[in-house]
Amino acid sequence: MRNAFARVLTELAKVDESLLLYYADIGNRLFNPLKEFAAERTINAGIAEANMASMAAGSAMMGHKPFIYTITPFTTSRNFEQIKIDIAYQNQPVIIVGTGSGLSYANLGPTHHSFEDIALMRSLPNMNIVCPADAQELEILMPQLIALNKPCYFRIGKKNEPKVHHNQPDLQFGRAFRMEHGTQLAILSTGTIMPLAQALYRAIEARGISVELVSYHTVKPLDTDYLNAVSQRFKHIITLEEHNVNGGFGSAVLEHISALTYAPKVHRFGIPDHFIDQVHSCEDARKKAGLTVENIINQLVEREVL
Repeated sequence: MRNAFARVLTELAKVDESLLLYYADIGNRLFNPLKEFAAERTINAGIAEANMASMAAGSAMMGHKPFIYTITPFTTSRNFEQIKIDIAYQNQPVIIVGTGSGLSYANLGPTHHSFEDIALMRSLPNMNIVCPADAQELEILMPQLIALNKPCYFRIGKKNEPKVHHNQPDLQFGRAFRMEHGTQLAILSTGTIMPLAQALYRAIEARGISVELVSYHTVKPLDTDYLNAVSQRFKHIITLEEHNVNGGFGSAVLEHISALTYAPKVHRFGIPDHFIDQVHSCEDARKKAGLTVENIINQLVEREVL
């Protein structure tokens, strides 16, 4: 997904000279094509993420459209105050890119895991949050974020994420995308955990239950129109994310649905509220976090959903 980000940014920067990239001393080779024609707009800010956020805010005030890019914990939590005051409070059109989100950097331990970033960004006024499921969703949504001209957090994966769509999806910022139509329960997924959501969909369908599968690529603003409609159709909604079960996408869904007259039961699945360590791969980390089809099915059976 990070390769797709670099490629799309390079293509867009060729036709829009207002686009800038600040990166925190990673991805040097990744951005070589951008440097070839826009070296002055491809800025290595060094290992100084807080300064990078403030530089980007200043550039935005001068009429530019800057991106800041590095590993997710270092582009969100490490420089949170600068994002809050310089970008969100000033309502500047900076796109904050977090690469390797969730448990992508599993083997590097909790310093490189990001399961609090959506919660942090959700708490900021003026901030928008988009979590594409694969490179294809990234390519479609990225130009829309630039056109938005507002602060945005763009939560992307690392590499080798599976393609999740059979055909070109008609994605719109702020609108949930229904991948499969169902009549008995719904699975709402955000970000790169979508392949697990698809496997869960197949496992539940195999039990003779009709399931609706939705890519909720935009976490903020949340597509409340879809939630209002789906809440009248289903008694159970499953949310899936590679983020802490508290404060993230599932919490956003639950917060809205709890105020509805006809409120279905929301079953949130994500990273439990504890650190994940001593793992060697993303798959191993997901298993330790309980993010497997078998574990989720077992929990749904215990809750008498299935």
